[in-house]
This record gives sequence, structure tokens and C-alpha cells, in this order.
Amino acid sequence: MNKEIQSIIRRIENVNSGQPWFGRAVYILLEEVDPKKVYEKPNGSEHSLIELLYHMNVWAAFALKRLEKDEEHDMSYFEALDWRKIDPKKHNWKKGLAEFKAIHKKIIAVLKKKDDVFLKEIVDFRKYNYRFLLNGMIEHNIYHAGQISYLKKLLD
Repeated sequence: MNKEIQSIIRRIENVNSGQPWFGRAVYILLEEVDPKKVYEKPNGSEHSLIELLYHMNVWAAFALKRLEKDEEHDMSYFEALDWRKIDPKKHNWKKGLAEFKAIHKKIIAVLKKKDDVFLKEIVDFRKYNYRFLLNGMIEHNIYHAGQISYLKKLLD
């Protein structure tokens, strides 16, 4: 049985591309961002839009690699990527957004093959289970979508 997995998949899809209770879906919000403004920091100290997007990508990728039981990418791999220096030659909005969508598509594909019992398993490198990881990832996306929405308004 995978009723809870199906519920988590629906939540991921709704938050990212559906009609969530909190406002515009994450994909829609990210697609509205002006790529010319993504490197700007309004007060010089906040994170830029591009930094927020790549931070979201790092932890979504962490969730994916844990779901896949990937042994190559350990915790230090993701910690090294988190809040890294953004190189405009390598990191751009279009690429980052495509990555964000691709990661979530893969997460959903992996989840469709899982049973609810899987959600009780402990995540590698952590002391919590997959249920907590997946719900945390969803909340993480919502949290940073709020920051992106606010920062986008400051830059308009």
C-alpha cells in the first residue's frame, strides 16, 4: 500500500505546480523572475535570487540521492555545494530552474515505486526518517518561495 506516498506526491505537485493554499505555485513564481535581476542583493547582505534557487536545488538533490540510496554523494558533498559562490558563467536562472524541476520530477518517479513502509526508514547521514525528509523538503520549498517572492518585489 502507498496511500501516504501518493499523498506526499500530490503535495509536492500541488506546491510546485498546482494551486496551493498559500498562493502561487513555486514553479510559477520562479518562472516570473526576471533573469537579469537574479544576481542582485538589495541591501548587499541578503542572498540573491540565484543563491536561493541553487540552495533549494542542493537540498532537493540531497532528498533525491537519499531516496535513491546513492552511496557516492555523502553529506559533505551537499554541504560543500550549499550557499556556494555563484559563478554567472556556470549558474544561471534558466539552468537552475530546469534543474529544480528535473530533480522534483525524479523524486516523484522514485516515490511512485515505494511503499508506505519505506517512509519509516532512517535517512542516511541523518537521525530522521523519509517521512520527515520529504515533508521537510516540501516546507523548505515553500519557505524559500516566500523569500523569493519578497526579494522579487524588492527588485521590481
